[in-house]
Amino acid sequence: MTGIRITELVLMAVGLALLIYFLSGSNVIVKTQNPQDKSLPNIVLIIGDDQGYPYFGFMGADYVKTPNMDILAKSGILFTQGYVPENHCRPSLQTLMTGTLPSDYNRRVDEMLTEKLAVMRFASKEDEQKYKTDFRHHAMQHFKTLPKYLSERGYVSFQGGKWWEFNYQNGGFTYGMTTGWTEEDRAKGGKWFKKFMGGTGLELARATMQPAYDFIENHKDKPFFIWYAPELPHYPFNAPEKYYSIYKDSDMSESARRYYANCTWFDDGVGALLDYLKEQGEFDNTMFIYVNDNGWEQEPHQEFRHDSLRWHNGGDKGKLSVFDQSFRTPIIFSWKGRIGSGKVSTALMHSADIPATILDFLGISIPDHFYGRSYKTVIEGHDEKVRSVIMGHCTQIRSEDDMMGEKTDAYWLRDSLYFFKWNRTEDTVGLFNVLEDPRCMLDMSKTKSELIDTYKSRISVFFNLHDINSK
Repeated sequence: MTGIRITELVLMAVGLALLIYFLSGSNVIVKTQNPQDKSLPNIVLIIGDDQGYPYFGFMGADYVKTPNMDILAKSGILFTQGYVPENHCRPSLQTLMTGTLPSDYNRRVDEMLTEKLAVMRFASKEDEQKYKTDFRHHAMQHFKTLPKYLSERGYVSFQGGKWWEFNYQNGGFTYGMTTGWTEEDRAKGGKWFKKFMGGTGLELARATMQPAYDFIENHKDKPFFIWYAPELPHYPFNAPEKYYSIYKDSDMSESARRYYANCTWFDDGVGALLDYLKEQGEFDNTMFIYVNDNGWEQEPHQEFRHDSLRWHNGGDKGKLSVFDQSFRTPIIFSWKGRIGSGKVSTALMHSADIPATILDFLGISIPDHFYGRSYKTVIEGHDEKVRSVIMGHCTQIRSEDDMMGEKTDAYWLRDSLYFFKWNRTEDTVGLFNVLEDPRCMLDMSKTKSELIDTYKSRISVFFNLHDINSK
């Protein structure tokens, strides 16, 4: 390169530096990156896995140590009468992603699959069945999920923990821990099922927090959304000694000690995440939401280790059953400086209302197809309630013959006073005053028979059941 050419390059560099200097002096900002819009909060959705609603310190269970969750509950508003749509996890997680009920989600998947099959030809019935199965594994990608809505406002997102939808990309996440599986994996049976549930995502909190930490550290220049759904307090109940030791000398059953130790293990992971956000200067501008995926029953005196069905699902009023405790969850919203602390609400709230409320806080219109409704005005103290009743449909129920449950057609309803259940497969009903009898011990269906037809009619209209008189 000639001396003249070098001189020209030097003069150009000097000129560019002077231009930036004078522009800066004239209050003109030269942007070198796209900084976070501080009017938009980070969002952390914390999801308990098989966490029974009674088993938190802030819910009155002083025998379960959950100090970090206790602080989180007091830092914002606690809804004590929250509900999820199903008695097991995958449909409940789909609702959090789509704002729709499982029945609506499945109906739309069936419609899309029918449309696909109408224009396709298969070499064999086996090929057709394989296509149907694979389509359902990947169906979430065809929905506009919460991360997809948030991305339109500049959010980046991270999936960690329980995730059934094959890989994080199917949910619209920017980054994630669950990366899918192969046909060879599926042929291995039990090992494949762990990959089906979330694969390496299941290591979150149980083995590592680093993927979540790395995501936070690398994306502080943008608002971010974190799906924090560790496989806790879910089986296996193998909490490290430092958690188990809290309970080992307590006057309670061994299965209670081990389940509560897992609850404390989950709580410790939440505390670690909150501490890291504080270290990174992101805590104050973060909205935290908590919800369970389904219910669980493990009272201090109950022993289930000798019974594999209940050891994996809890007591008979917990997971894969049709009782209030199968669906009930505390729901927490916390955002420092924006949501008042120490508030407790007994308003009925559905987990589908969580994505709707998040969108409303961000000024995003809630889609017409959402079942979920915004609770923003309730959280801000302007309204006392949004729903007077919540209804649900169960497609699986606990079975002594199958750990994963058997097919059923059951419905439930919760209003301000009662929990009503109606199993159309077994032609049975149950009615419980949950304010006086929260564990559903006293069935009032025979003494309050006048309510049964009313509740059946409401359910039949809501779920479009045409053969009510046949059951």
